[in-house]
Amino acid sequence: MKLLSESPSLDVRFIPVVLLVMGLSTPGQAEITSLDSANIDDVLNNAGVALVNFYADWCRFSQMLHPIFEEASNIVREEFPDTKQVVFARVDCDQHSEIAQRYRITKYPTLKLFRNGMMMKREYRGQRSVTAIADFIRQQQVDPVKEVLAVEEFNALDRSKRNIIGYFEKKDTDNYRTYEKVANILRDDCTFLAAFGAVSEHERFSGDNMIYRPPGESAPDMVFLGSLTNFDLAYAWTQDKCVPLVREITFENGEELTEEGLPFLILFHVKEDTQSLETFQHEVARQLISEKGSINFLHADCDKFRHPLLHIQKTPADCPVVAIDSFRHMYVFPEFKDVSVPGKLRQFVLDLHSGKLHREFHHGPDPTESTPGQEEMVGEVASNPPESSFQKLAPSETRYTILSRDRDEL
Repeated sequence: MKLLSESPSLDVRFIPVVLLVMGLSTPGQAEITSLDSANIDDVLNNAGVALVNFYADWCRFSQMLHPIFEEASNIVREEFPDTKQVVFARVDCDQHSEIAQRYRITKYPTLKLFRNGMMMKREYRGQRSVTAIADFIRQQQVDPVKEVLAVEEFNALDRSKRNIIGYFEKKDTDNYRTYEKVANILRDDCTFLAAFGAVSEHERFSGDNMIYRPPGESAPDMVFLGSLTNFDLAYAWTQDKCVPLVREITFENGEELTEEGLPFLILFHVKEDTQSLETFQHEVARQLISEKGSINFLHADCDKFRHPLLHIQKTPADCPVVAIDSFRHMYVFPEFKDVSVPGKLRQFVLDLHSGKLHREFHHGPDPTESTPGQEEMVGEVASNPPESSFQKLAPSETRYTILSRDRDEL
């Protein structure tokens, strides 16, 4: 079955119509690497930055993007001639469906950004024009690490942001190269700073190190205790600090979160109700930290999400409300006041993974249960990410998820 064909904003004013119809590009020295299962890991792992075009030949928007993508590659190659510094690549998803499945490609064309073989969560969503794509790659080449030149600068840090600070004897070391690699990957999630030599000496009593300075004037620093030459360890520690355990979902980032492929545990709350959010965050950390890799913990503004709330028979007046979006159904946690009952929120998530919530959705409470089912129907969800308002399947079933809205409402 063919997947969705995306209708992006394409700048085709300067592309001859004949070339578009034929699917050909303008003459040039474009070096677009075609990826397959034999070479994809080698190419991406050895590229500082790789922009990959996942396309399908039958998709007219993919055909329109080809010459734009190639021209952007030409421009970028002139500025960054090192073929391992920046790579433009493409994947024919009809020919290599296993690769499309591996990277959860659900619409064409999709432009994914990779750094040293690691796919970034945020795909390219800018204008599909030569200038915009080239500018995007230029931005990716900007050093994400700001050098601190004087000790006094540490007192002027923006404490509303998540700051990672590295202290090094000098820049040309394996320790700093690891730090720089981590910073490149997490540049959108934290502010990265580095001090060298005398400026960093007061914090290098046990050698090069890095700290996390969280938001809040009185929040204490957290020190990385592992080896800075161990990239996996340094990255895992930094990601844990830079990416909040409970993130906010909006209609701007919802599709990106969906593409991570994990179900959602969502707190719907009134924006001003910070107490409910703090309670939810505390209970997620207390009960569900071990489930971090199997479900995304999110919170959403009740007022902005009043349309999805209606489909779980709720309104902003009912908030705070906790629900799971499995991308097939939505299940509502019975009472928000019970999230603090030891183990109850965790059991709700475990019931999702065991299939109990889905089973009870269709067949009612299990015979062994004496309490009412702890789910409320919202309906079936397409396996593809929701792109428009819910579609009728049958009189009693509706395809729907938290993000299902008319496109003009996004």
